[in-house]
Amino acid sequence: MENALLVGLSRQMALARELDVIANNVANVGTNGFKARSARFAEFISPGARADTFPSADRRLSYVIDRGSPIDLSTGTLERTGNPLDIALQADNYLVVQTPQGERYTRAGSLDINARGQLVTQSGQPVLGDGGPIVFGESESNPRIAADGTVSSDQGQRGKIRQVRFDNPRALQSEGDNLFSSTAAAQAAGPQARLETGAFERSNVKAVAEMTRLVEVQRAYQNMSALLAKTDELRGKAISRLADQQA
Repeated sequence: MENALLVGLSRQMALARELDVIANNVANVGTNGFKARSARFAEFISPGARADTFPSADRRLSYVIDRGSPIDLSTGTLERTGNPLDIALQADNYLVVQTPQGERYTRAGSLDINARGQLVTQSGQPVLGDGGPIVFGESESNPRIAADGTVSSDQGQRGKIRQVRFDNPRALQSEGDNLFSSTAAAQAAGPQARLETGAFERSNVKAVAEMTRLVEVQRAYQNMSALLAKTDELRGKAISRLADQQA
């Protein structure tokens, strides 16, 4: 009975983890450039005891173990805005932004200019060009971004947006706020990298599918909770009967 509780608990923990992943996807349906994640689990079979004194072989127990939450790198739909500071990245390229923790990466291409004249993301992180943050002067107007990433205004060029790619983008670590970090070095996307200007990439979360899965996992979690409660109740009754027999 102890084994049944442990197996059930491992399943419940896996369902709780999957609920967290799905809830985060649903919460970011409207987040530009967001990449959905999924929960992955594997079966772990406990090794049986090995001794000649056992009258019969141990039953193997099957547990659930977490295998991480891989990222879905499929491209979200493009929303055309006509805003000259909105950009959609092509292929598997990423923007490089400046944060207090160092350089981070994002595909959120709805950009703006902050009070300091810096080109920033909607979350306020400065977008880096080949020479650092891209800055506009107070007297400049008509800021725009070309398809090759060149940023300019009525007073000329102000830099070129830095685009990078990764050999294994699935290894990127999500840090919240639609930012990613990587232990592997980023590679320059190259001169062939292009941007879709006047548009941005929407989240690739499939809202209907995620909501359906959310309901399914919630029901499975509730059923497992009820099963564990029933198992614990049976365990308590068995202990009481043993105590009565020995009294």
